[in-house]
Amino acid sequence: MWHKAFLAALLALSIGYYYQMHPEFPELAKQYIYTLIQPFSAHISSLQVNSHTASSELTISLAWEALITSPLKQWSKIAVGVNACVDVVVTGVGLLQALALEPGKGQDHEILHSKEDLKEAFLYYMSKGAAAERFYSDEEMFQRIARAASEYPGAQVYVGGNAALIGQKLARHPQVTVLLCGPVGPKLHELLDEQILVPPESLQETDEYHLILEYKSGEKWGSSQAPNANRFIFSHDVSNGEMNVLETFVESLEEFKPELVVLSGLHMMEGQGREVWEYRLHEAVVAISSIPNKVPIHLELASMTDKDYMNNIVKQVLPRVNSIGLNEQELLFVSQAGSGPHSELHSWNGFPDIGKVSDILFWIIKEYGHGEENSEASLTRIHFHTLAYHILVTTDGFWSNQVSAVSAGARVAGTQACGTERIDINRVLLKIPFEFQVSASGTGHKVTLNPSNPVTVWQRENTSFFLTPVLVCKNPLRTVGLGDAISAEGLLYSEMIKK
Repeated sequence: MWHKAFLAALLALSIGYYYQMHPEFPELAKQYIYTLIQPFSAHISSLQVNSHTASSELTISLAWEALITSPLKQWSKIAVGVNACVDVVVTGVGLLQALALEPGKGQDHEILHSKEDLKEAFLYYMSKGAAAERFYSDEEMFQRIARAASEYPGAQVYVGGNAALIGQKLARHPQVTVLLCGPVGPKLHELLDEQILVPPESLQETDEYHLILEYKSGEKWGSSQAPNANRFIFSHDVSNGEMNVLETFVESLEEFKPELVVLSGLHMMEGQGREVWEYRLHEAVVAISSIPNKVPIHLELASMTDKDYMNNIVKQVLPRVNSIGLNEQELLFVSQAGSGPHSELHSWNGFPDIGKVSDILFWIIKEYGHGEENSEASLTRIHFHTLAYHILVTTDGFWSNQVSAVSAGARVAGTQACGTERIDINRVLLKIPFEFQVSASGTGHKVTLNPSNPVTVWQRENTSFFLTPVLVCKNPLRTVGLGDAISAEGLLYSEMIKK
């Protein structure tokens, strides 16, 4: 058997060398070759763990290690903006009880005007196990709640804001220089990785605070029970809400000369009202359009409730960026706002159906992306993440190394949630169904998950789908920033093919 393993290793090295010399090597071909050599690598792995049989979780974890390889050309300079803040993380039920609130009926609110609104919105999303983010309109009351949260036993303070969190994750890779532009106050500046460059123009005297109310899987309050761990975020944040640092961010790009731009924070403008967001969104589109075409742009979306605002972002911004990242709540809301596939759904019932998710992703990239050869739209990549699985969707011919990218994103979800350097199979579990349809439109075929080859790849016209399960942390230490870490890791392992 050892001579077979040696031949398999030699074949793997040969393939690796060929791919380094030919980055356009098709993803599907990589998958096919991996299936050929997998039995030998699986045998080696079984020897390493001193077992002839392994759990699906262990098998997937080992397979990811074989699949995840760096792209031929890695990003070395990444500019990230524009939302940044300080997160105060506290147990949600405990804080609300400390505010003398009693459990009741959950109800969603687009904007929070009172503590009762806060309680009802928290219960609404806690009962669904879904993440959400809302603007608290009463500044004075928000400051009181923020003080109570900061003084609550066990409260923790972290870097916050999608841009700052993505910047933190990227800066931990030594080959990457990160420029972060956002409203950076003294506390946030102290918390940031020292490798992150912050333009002096984006420094401010006070910090913006966001309150993160976390809940555990199975946690109860009154008649509400959380099906899984997640968090509810709220703030009264005007600096990020008006994207005050956007122009500073774009101006800083000329001197920094990034190879990749990561943009986030558009969702923060929603709470400022229609007059503000219409005006600032137009200016954001102008600013994005001024970024040189040769520099790819990734947009990270976040929770929103205003369909008109989301529809404006989808129509005005998505065609101007190359890549987007989003979760299941944001995906369904994009479809609802634009009357896309399955937009009649009010919410996901449990884990998002893979076939329906696939249909919406395909619609977005065809409707707002580079669907035709002569299309002027730039969108060619979508990184979707939900608790049980991730899907990367790309227009063929624009991105490479996406098998590695989706695997790396799933791997970091399992490690960061559990607070471990590597996947600990005793602390994670597989929640994805082993059989699923790749489309709910009636044309999709059924796929059976193979833990030994955990990235499932399929094609729809000129669009490729890469799906991998997530090894879900049983008792997550922290849920905030997981989506940002997933998108950051996926981008680090992605390479854009130059035309």
